[in-house]
Amino acid sequence: MIEALIVGLGNPGREYARTRHNVGEETVGILLARLGEKMKAGRDRAMVCETRLAGKRVVLAFPTTYMNESGQAVGALMRRHKLTDPHQLIVVHDELDLEPGVMRVKVGGGLAGNNGLRSITQHLHTQDYVRVRIGIGKPPSKERGADHVLSRLSAKDRELMDVMVQRAADAVESIVAEGVDAAMAKFNGL
Repeated sequence: MIEALIVGLGNPGREYARTRHNVGEETVGILLARLGEKMKAGRDRAMVCETRLAGKRVVLAFPTTYMNESGQAVGALMRRHKLTDPHQLIVVHDELDLEPGVMRVKVGGGLAGNNGLRSITQHLHTQDYVRVRIGIGKPPSKERGADHVLSRLSAKDRELMDVMVQRAADAVESIVAEGVDAAMAKFNGL
């Protein structure tokens, strides 16, 4: 029985790799590398890998929909694996409301303008899932929001983001191993 679904948000395609919007996908990639696993195309509009993390059976996933339609894949994966508790879903995503270099774990809450979260919430009819939020900072203006999240980072910012996605992967491992409260206590003070 699968105990958790871990989803990294982002957009499919090489042109989006290593952009701010794909830090969730990068985090899942780090977890796969740590486990020596690879994803394969699944039936639910997602790349998936069933594996063990911290001794528990989990599914790592990356929706192959675009960010705005992430809920299609997440809803289908939740149903396929008979996961009914929203706390069994861990979503890793970029967060405009957090500065670069900040990573936070939380349960539920608002959508902070993230269309991936909006889609997931619409498909699951709840916001009460676990989130690992990786700060990307705000764009210079609202009109530049799409450019901001889809752009590549400067070398200096990329170094910082590489540290953040490693820390996010550590947080996911902590959530699975010790529970979300322990992970919040451990990572939200950093």
